[in-house]
Amino acid sequence: MTATLDTPVSPSETRSDVRTESTAAPHPRRWLGLSAVLAATLLNLLDSTVVNVAAPAIRADLGGSYSALQWMAAGYTLALAVALLTGGRLGDMFGRKPVLLAGAAGFLATSVACAFAWSPESLIAARVAQGLCAAVMIPQGFGLVRDLFGAKDVGKAFALLGPVIGLATILGPVVAGLLVDADLFGTGWRAIFLINVPVGAYALVVGARVLPAPTRSQADRSGGLDVTGMLLGGLGMSMLVYPLVQGRELGWPIWSLALLAGSAPVLAVFALHQLRRARRGRTPLVRLSVFANRSYSSGVLFVVVFFGLITGFSLAVGLFLQLGLGYTPLAASLAMASWAIGAFAGSAFGSMAMTGLGRNVLHIGLGMMLAGLAALYAVFETAGTGLGGWHLAAPLLLFGAGMGMIFVPLFDIIVAGIADHEVGSGSAALESIQQLGASLGIAILGTVFFGAIGAPVAGHFDPSAALDAAKRVAELTIALTAVAFLVAFLLPRRARSH
Repeated sequence: MTATLDTPVSPSETRSDVRTESTAAPHPRRWLGLSAVLAATLLNLLDSTVVNVAAPAIRADLGGSYSALQWMAAGYTLALAVALLTGGRLGDMFGRKPVLLAGAAGFLATSVACAFAWSPESLIAARVAQGLCAAVMIPQGFGLVRDLFGAKDVGKAFALLGPVIGLATILGPVVAGLLVDADLFGTGWRAIFLINVPVGAYALVVGARVLPAPTRSQADRSGGLDVTGMLLGGLGMSMLVYPLVQGRELGWPIWSLALLAGSAPVLAVFALHQLRRARRGRTPLVRLSVFANRSYSSGVLFVVVFFGLITGFSLAVGLFLQLGLGYTPLAASLAMASWAIGAFAGSAFGSMAMTGLGRNVLHIGLGMMLAGLAALYAVFETAGTGLGGWHLAAPLLLFGAGMGMIFVPLFDIIVAGIADHEVGSGSAALESIQQLGASLGIAILGTVFFGAIGAPVAGHFDPSAALDAAKRVAELTIALTAVAFLVAFLLPRRARSH
């Protein structure tokens, strides 16, 4: 149910760069080029949510543990978090067009690998590879759009891009449910990955023909590629997420707790490496000076909590409806459709109100989310295991509308207090942290759900136990939303103007 807030920019790119570099005349085939960038963006949007709907069907076919269901979602977002900053740097070094096309080709190939997975392990491995390819592909979009349209017309492109992405967010889970239920040519859940083939092929063919080729002046290889930083960051993030997903199922062995504790010093070494790299005049993945700003550091905490709660809650609700109440994938996606519709409407309001309301729009959105969660909990209490899709419509619509209000203004509010030359690095770091937060949310809320639901009997979960698990997740989500509400007071009062 989540979408990327913005197309990630590279660590060396700032929004002031956008104003000064985009002076060239618009490309004569700019709208066709925009469609190729949009197709590449849709690949990521679809694949970040489809597993939430299809996970029970996948397990019914491939088997495996219930923690494997979490890894099918978390593996993608974790890989994306690890490699996003490196993907942006690759575009700086080798040009946005060739890097986007390489990422799209890899994404297409790994989508096919997902579709032909023969075991949970092979699917998880393909999903991780898919996330790495997305991290190469996605950061190139913003720069390519401004290269296509120039400074004067780039606003028109993003005016179209936003609603189309919002519509894709609404339709993505519904299309996934339709594909799984339709079982086209006996493909079942595999169709949710095979659908990427025509979309990816379009991005490749049209992108190769239309997108502007990089010029020599655009290539910047002077700072090199920080492979060591990527490996350190990836190791630290993995040590943080892995025991949270696997610990419950394994009975929390000592090594899982040691991994969890060890993630902190590894991430500290990553930070030291970034500082040393910057001192030597080489391009770091993250300019750590941005973290010295209190409002930005508070924004990092907000992003982790906010995206963790909405991503983990989305997975838990989908699992509750299918594993607990026996909904089909299509029925589950339709029952949750009001959530996405609310997010679409809320995003439109947030984009219009952010200038006038500033930080207040976050509190309004979070207040609506809390109201929606309270209404959902009341539905759980009153309807019990007999609840239907219409019981969920109003609470999820309210929750989604509040969530959507926060999407558009959030990053502009967080970066409002940092220097102009730090905005590019700060925004790119937030994109990576957003994906890490999503991975943590899947790990933590998924663990709470499976810990409360108990073991299945004859392959089926007790609906009453599933309802209790859903209540526990709702309670934790309410607590996390309240934390986000308080943290929001530490953010700048106004969004950054560009």
